[in-house]
Amino acid sequence: MALFDVHAHLTHRRLLPRVDEVLSRARAAGLTTIISNGLNTLDNERVRTLAARSDLVKPAYGLYPVDAVLVEMDAMGEDYHHDEPAVPAEEAVAWVADHVEECFAVGEIGLDHYWVPEALWDRQEQVFRELVAIALEADKPIIVHTRKAERRAFEILVEMGAERVDWHCFGSKVKLARRIAEHGHYLSIPANARKAEAFTRMLEKLPRDRILLETDCPYLAPVRGQCNEPANVAVTAAYAAELWGCSQEEVQGQLSRNFERLFGTPP
Repeated sequence: MALFDVHAHLTHRRLLPRVDEVLSRARAAGLTTIISNGLNTLDNERVRTLAARSDLVKPAYGLYPVDAVLVEMDAMGEDYHHDEPAVPAEEAVAWVADHVEECFAVGEIGLDHYWVPEALWDRQEQVFRELVAIALEADKPIIVHTRKAERRAFEILVEMGAERVDWHCFGSKVKLARRIAEHGHYLSIPANARKAEAFTRMLEKLPRDRILLETDCPYLAPVRGQCNEPANVAVTAAYAAELWGCSQEEVQGQLSRNFERLFGTPP
């Protein structure tokens, strides 16, 4: 049994300069696996470099749903702040395809109908489908990001036959989350679950064999406004033990089995 974080951003500018300290605290908290998710080609490269020097870090290569159409959004004059230059989706998808065999998972990828204007939804969906197809061809798990587009993303994944899927930080209704879990997908719960009613309800109502842990660090810390770290998955595991009325050892055992079913290896 071990703790794990299936969705972290260790290459974020708030974490990368002190990543060795972050990883040390994660080990001390009992973590044996942290999946660091890439957001675009430059970030995927950073994830790749970090994973190469730490056995604790597993690389997930992806394309954030907004980044998938960022070139087009810039051309339309959309007000979306980004620190790095936009890369055409064709180049980003090709990078993932070229490196997919070496990654632990494909992610994060998905749909975003919050930031992305409706005129670009079809293009965003096209890119999502291309990335899902790459993951399926390589038999890699998929880590999904959605915002205001959960139902459509689920329809696409079911249509394409994607079974090895984790939904990170699910933001829609618990009823839909349960449908997703009953289909066989997994949902990862972030470290702010005690403060967020929706995540508490997911811990209470979803099948326990479909739940995983994540932080989405540096975001969604247990204490609002603090910088989140992978070590904080231990906070969520302890909270799950309270809600489920069982020991932390039982929780870790269940979650470890869930991880192994999805990723094909123990955490």
